[in-house]
Amino acid sequence: MIRDTSAQDRVIAAPPANPRRKQLLIGGGIAAALLLALSVPTLGRWLGSGQSVSGERLRTAEVHRGTLVRDVSVQGRMVAAVSPTLYAPAAGTVTLKVRAGDTIKQGQPLAVIDSPELRSKLLQEQSTLASLQAEASRAALDAQLARSTAQKALDQAEIDRTAATRDLERSQRGFEGGAVSSIEVARAQDVLKKAEIGLSHAQHDYGLQDRGAGLDTRNKHLLAQRQQALVDDLQRQVDELNIRSPVDGIVGTVNITDRTVVPINQPLLVVVDLRELEVELPVPESYADDLRLGMGAEISYGGQKYNGVLQSVSPEVVNGQVMARLRFADNQPDNKRPTGLRQNQRVSTRVMIEEKPNVLMVQRGPFLDTGGGRVAYKLDGDTAVKTAITTGSSSLSDVEVLTGLKPGDRIVISDTASFNGADEVMVND
Repeated sequence: MIRDTSAQDRVIAAPPANPRRKQLLIGGGIAAALLLALSVPTLGRWLGSGQSVSGERLRTAEVHRGTLVRDVSVQGRMVAAVSPTLYAPAAGTVTLKVRAGDTIKQGQPLAVIDSPELRSKLLQEQSTLASLQAEASRAALDAQLARSTAQKALDQAEIDRTAATRDLERSQRGFEGGAVSSIEVARAQDVLKKAEIGLSHAQHDYGLQDRGAGLDTRNKHLLAQRQQALVDDLQRQVDELNIRSPVDGIVGTVNITDRTVVPINQPLLVVVDLRELEVELPVPESYADDLRLGMGAEISYGGQKYNGVLQSVSPEVVNGQVMARLRFADNQPDNKRPTGLRQNQRVSTRVMIEEKPNVLMVQRGPFLDTGGGRVAYKLDGDTAVKTAITTGSSSLSDVEVLTGLKPGDRIVISDTASFNGADEVMVND
């Protein structure tokens, strides 16, 4: 029989306690208690928020006071205030004298139109004019002859009356002396009366002849003047076959090729006067009601900025845009070729709609669309707190804050759709 080992067991004394280990255990317990006490508020906020987002995904901005400038910035294009399009005044063959891009002076020939039909018509009308002018001259000569004949009859009637008057006087003296009978005196009186009647008729006929000759002459001259006006108009049309530049500038678009037969009113070319420049810009429809004539603007070109003035706004909306025009308020950019401005050249423009000094504002961001401009998330430590706000005017970069925030507050300006409308959101580092 095998005995147990109880007889072999012996009591081993416990080793003496280590003081350093005891201190480490006490210190660890105190540190754990402190960590737990510090993490309780954060843990409470995390549990109460119900949402957690990464701070790296958020953009924030500080609310501050400043001057809010409402403006609209768009890409415009440079256009000439004076850029006439020249048309063909008549059908014919066009010979070009210039090419697109050439510098031209006012009155310089740009093209010549050969129109045999118009030139032939001018010659025909000139011949008709010469005929009418000859008829007018003949009518004037006939009037002179008629007046001369009437004057001759009038003079003869006056002589006859004078002779009849003398015969009557002689007969009366003879009758008083007893040498002439009363019958002779009566006969002399009848002759005088007849002469006076003839003189009266001669005077009347002279007046009628003068008026008739004058009317006929005037009518012929009026016909000649009418034909002269027609010839002058045709001559003007023939002169306009030499297409000349109405302004100093450059040749823009040439719509035809050389030696092309064109119909009347065919566009030939565009002349651009770069001495007076304007900027045409498409403004979004949402800003159309805010635009007012005379508003200040800023035009950027070639690294420099120029002051401008809103000159006109189109009443028509096309593709969600309203066309507006700016003119340079001061000196315009240098337009000397070849490095100067060109027609339809792109420039940056900025129209100042409104300027509000000393307003509470914050940087604009997607949070406005998410909350409709009524809600913002204000940062409180590592928590974003949902806050009701009221916004006012807005520019491209900032928005006015009317209520709900104060200077120094920092809010989330990025898209807050991921917050799901939570009252508080934990922001993780």
